[in-house]
Amino acid sequence: MKELIIKENEAGQRFDKYLAKVLKEAPKSFFYKMLRKKNITLNGKKATGNEKLLEGDTVKFFLSDETFEKFAGNTQVPRAYCHLDVVYEDKDIIIINKPAGMLSQPADDGQPSLVEYVTGYLLKKGELTEEQLKTFRPSVCNRLDRNTSGLVCAGKSLAGLQFLSGIFHDRSLHKYYLCLVKGRLEKGEHIKGYLHKNKKTNKVTVSEKQFEDSLPIETGYRPLGSNGRVTLLEVELITGRTHQIRAHLGSIGHPLLGDAKYGDRDFNRAYTKFGVRNQLLHAYKLEIPQTGQTFLAKVPQLFENILNEEHLEGSYYENLEISVGVCQDDHPSSGDRNCGQ
Repeated sequence: MKELIIKENEAGQRFDKYLAKVLKEAPKSFFYKMLRKKNITLNGKKATGNEKLLEGDTVKFFLSDETFEKFAGNTQVPRAYCHLDVVYEDKDIIIINKPAGMLSQPADDGQPSLVEYVTGYLLKKGELTEEQLKTFRPSVCNRLDRNTSGLVCAGKSLAGLQFLSGIFHDRSLHKYYLCLVKGRLEKGEHIKGYLHKNKKTNKVTVSEKQFEDSLPIETGYRPLGSNGRVTLLEVELITGRTHQIRAHLGSIGHPLLGDAKYGDRDFNRAYTKFGVRNQLLHAYKLEIPQTGQTFLAKVPQLFENILNEEHLEGSYYENLEISVGVCQDDHPSSGDRNCGQ
């Protein structure tokens, strides 16, 4: 007989969902049969599987060690280790300034993603154990393209995951990006359109009119400064579709500097000597109305170098100072910890 006690990160879910994690190699028919025969019990009683688990509940498995091990499996949860630029962290969530070049979530190429790095980080800190990983895994709740840098949120606990998933799903969280685009933009706009993704090429098409399998998109932008050749934009991502900012701005004639997929090849070529190989797009600000918190992340060094080269660093720092000031004025009780500098 094996006995397990429900911990905080396991509470709040259906009993059958929990069993599917513990006995991940077993068909659902197996543990439903074990429930009927009372070979698996909840708090010493027969259960159906649809019960909502509470912290402290006791689950008993009247199974042989061989059977339990066979269905539990022994696959190690992937993890990786590197320095993470942590902007904010509490017991439930962590917000990281992801560098360009790092995957947000696992892909088929086998390269470590931010998910594996967060898992390794929490294991190293002792906030997560191998035993806990059997039934709970930390997860990233928003995805940035591999070569887009900036703020990514991850849940360290079930409560954190549920909170973050909720505010991303209902779009109550406000997401702002900084980018450099071709040409001059003099006034802010709120633009709409329709986006269609070609799964074979992993490229999207934007149109002003709806067409088959297209999804509505909304993007707001505000020019912060321009030298006529390039413009520094603050972009609010209202809907969050694949490559939305890159494709939407490209569709109106202002592609992102460095964007090989949706950009201008000749325009980009002039900046390769400075080391620009990918789009200069940075998720620099998150606002969470539910908690009154604002988080900021400075642009990467390469982005800052190009701002200096184009004499737009003043516009960038002026906007950053205003954002930090608003952060401090709006949330005096929490101070600079929300500004993530």
